Amino acid sequence: MLGRRGRLIMLATGVAGAVAIMPSVPAAASVPAAGSVLAAGSVSARADVVRDSQQWVLDMLDVPAAWSVTKGAGVTVAVIDSGVDPKITDLKGSVVPGHDFTGLNTQPGSSHWGEHGTWMASIIAGHGHDGGVDGITGIAPEAKILSIRVIPDHDDPGYRAYDSEPEQRIQKSLADGIVAAVNGGARVISMSIGYSAPSGAVRAALQYAAAHGAVLIASSGNSGHDDQRHDAPVSFPAEYPGVLSVGALDSHGKAAGFSSNNLSVKVAAPGVGVPAQGRDGMYWTVDGTSPACALVAGVAALIVSKYPRLSPALVLQALTTTARNGRPHAYNALTGFGTVDAAAALSAAGGLMTVRPAGSQVAPSARFGGGPAAVPAPPVPPRGIGELVLFMMLGVISLVLAGGAVLVLRAARSPRGGRPGSHAAGYRSPSEYGSGQAGHVRAPGYRPDAGYAVPRTERGAPDDQG
Repeated sequence: MLGRRGRLIMLATGVAGAVAIMPSVPAAASVPAAGSVLAAGSVSARADVVRDSQQWVLDMLDVPAAWSVTKGAGVTVAVIDSGVDPKITDLKGSVVPGHDFTGLNTQPGSSHWGEHGTWMASIIAGHGHDGGVDGITGIAPEAKILSIRVIPDHDDPGYRAYDSEPEQRIQKSLADGIVAAVNGGARVISMSIGYSAPSGAVRAALQYAAAHGAVLIASSGNSGHDDQRHDAPVSFPAEYPGVLSVGALDSHGKAAGFSSNNLSVKVAAPGVGVPAQGRDGMYWTVDGTSPACALVAGVAALIVSKYPRLSPALVLQALTTTARNGRPHAYNALTGFGTVDAAAALSAAGGLMTVRPAGSQVAPSARFGGGPAAVPAPPVPPRGIGELVLFMMLGVISLVLAGGAVLVLRAARSPRGGRPGSHAAGYRSPSEYGSGQAGHVRAPGYRPDAGYAVPRTERGAPDDQG
């Protein structure tokens, strides 16, 4: 397993020694324990062993029945991984080289470039060789693969430099890879990778992908344990909304002990001893939720091939509602809604294509809450124009009367001894208070020579200009 101090998890294997080399044996013999190498070639006996060894995987997912409907023609599946070698026999002509966002100088010709990604691509879209009768047959053998490199393999010469990159830089590589996959025409995006923390940049990229019609599939993670008594930590991008998280099964259809068990898991597929072709041309068996993710991505490609106008949400609905889990519509954190069934999912997708929204039972003219007729009458009737004019006139009259009353009260409070020529009752002429500016009193009772003094009579009105 490739790891980055618990933050970045490359989901190639779940346990030590889980990636095994398939042995070279006669066609009639069963496949014994792992240990020797089976090279890709034109000898049918060796290729028959490969084809026979993967039959249980195809049967568990009911893929042969789905192939009578489609084999994935016209669909591009983006493999966001460590890169895909386009030269291996079982993928020749099916791989479109894409961007490399790792920032490393490792060249595709390196034997440690694209190990994991090539395995995953062969599981999705391997078409065999020698006329298709030999080698690996993927779930969607007529689909195209778009290689998007966002992580290195653990044996990559640049892995140590990559491992020292900041987390933000690591996750931005994934976000950029998702956007590049969409812009490269991918309708299905397979992500057999995992991070232990979310990223806003990745989430935005996934939203961009879903908005452009891409179906998103990811590994649930290899953090499970044999007792399964506690939920495993979630893995991203499997945990993001709109992404189908895939758990791993063994050859008996039981949840693999290493497969992460948590509520992000939606469906399951084989993940123990899944045959794949490596970039070295050899055939390998691969363990982990990585191959499980690749298998389901292949099934999604079949659905998109047959029904290209189906939305990503409905593709995921077809996959989850037809999954087999012992009890109809049952769910558990180990296998989600159950084992993916390719033929049943295709059939359900066809039904979803014909479904039209049910007509509303409410007339278009209807209003929420009953409309104006349901509004109660106001407690006080609205005023007419005549009443408004009357109230305005009464208001003006009231103001006039109030003003008159104020004048009467002011006159009543003024001293009776006011002399002719004074400006107001109770207002003394400047000469009465001593010298000062003629016609102006600075303040009631003010005398320039003595300051403020109380006149013989009560204080006059507020200061005014004569």
